Amino acid sequence: MRVVVAHNRYRQAQPSGENVIVDSEIDQLAAAGVEVIPFLRSSDDIPALPATGKALLPISPSYAPAAQRDLDRLLATHRPDVLHLHNPYPLISPWAIRTAHRHRVPVVHTVHNYRQVCSAGLYFRDGRICTDCQGRAIGLPGVVHRCYRGSRAQSAVMAATLALHRPTWRSVDRFIALTSAVAAHLRDYGVPDERIVVKPNAIPDPGPPAPLGEGFLFLGRLTPEKGIGLLLDAWQRHPEGSLGTLRVGGDGELRELVEAAAAGRADIDFLGPLDRSAVRDALRATAVVLAVSTWHDVLPTVVIEALASGRPVLGTALGGIPYLVGADAADPAATAAGWVVPPEAAALAAALPVARDGVAALTGVARARYETTFHPDVVMKQHLAVYDAVSTGTRGTG
Repeated sequence: MRVVVAHNRYRQAQPSGENVIVDSEIDQLAAAGVEVIPFLRSSDDIPALPATGKALLPISPSYAPAAQRDLDRLLATHRPDVLHLHNPYPLISPWAIRTAHRHRVPVVHTVHNYRQVCSAGLYFRDGRICTDCQGRAIGLPGVVHRCYRGSRAQSAVMAATLALHRPTWRSVDRFIALTSAVAAHLRDYGVPDERIVVKPNAIPDPGPPAPLGEGFLFLGRLTPEKGIGLLLDAWQRHPEGSLGTLRVGGDGELRELVEAAAAGRADIDFLGPLDRSAVRDALRATAVVLAVSTWHDVLPTVVIEALASGRPVLGTALGGIPYLVGADAADPAATAAGWVVPPEAAALAAALPVARDGVAALTGVARARYETTFHPDVVMKQHLAVYDAVSTGTRGTG
């Protein structure tokens, strides 16, 4: 099996879990015997582009001529079985799907965000969930609100790109939806069920879980959409010390809010930014992990890390979180490895003591959910099955 993996990396000054996931996936595919041919671009390269390249940047989301020429040569030379597309913006463009189909190479696309519809990719604006562009031929609200890179001009280009490439996206041979929520987004976009496969990301097995710690742990960006403000509101509705310790690891624009909360209460411990070793230590020290996003978070990896470590999760009922926890109505056979509640301070405050008292009964459930759903061996088997299905079927001609 020979696969071209195409991905436009985000700026490294703004660390992206998507970059890490794609890099890890390339390594896992190679270890599974797949010949991987990377086709990678980086937004960090934009300042070094020649004058002609910079002049063409406004049309890159729609077409990206340099990328299409390079991809055309690569496909003609290597004749891969599959093109696996991750993020195409801005230096690859969805036009890569058409280029691959012209070579009769089927395309698999992993959907990491909601950018088939939303210029920002998040369904989140001004501190709230926003789906104003759903169902529109052109996402004009995204232009009005400067949803792409804070620029009305760039937002107009992205809105036009999304309109132009609606038939391009619908020609993809197989979509990998990371959760059932992403699958629902694709169905709403008009993609038939038979071209959608729900396959989450995997993380390496950290080994047998350590004995259960105490208290609660939040790991993530300290930003409004990740729900740190919601969490602090809910936590402060309980007497100091009654829930154990709340540990907060991460950094972001709301850091001062967390620091002030930690200075005011002895049961809040701000850990700051954490490296991988410190994350493992924090997971061992805790009993329950929190995933309290206030947007439709696609796939917060912290949930999978928690389950792998045998830590149940208390999360909000948004985006991919119910699927990850095993509390998804779309999968009634799953056993929940935690709790999900509405993204409201009162509901979260009520759930905190429930989680504190019920955690011991779910540690084994949490680890079992990781082993059956998110372990690399399980996920890679699903991944290779997707490639097999599209490479042996009828190749796209769009």
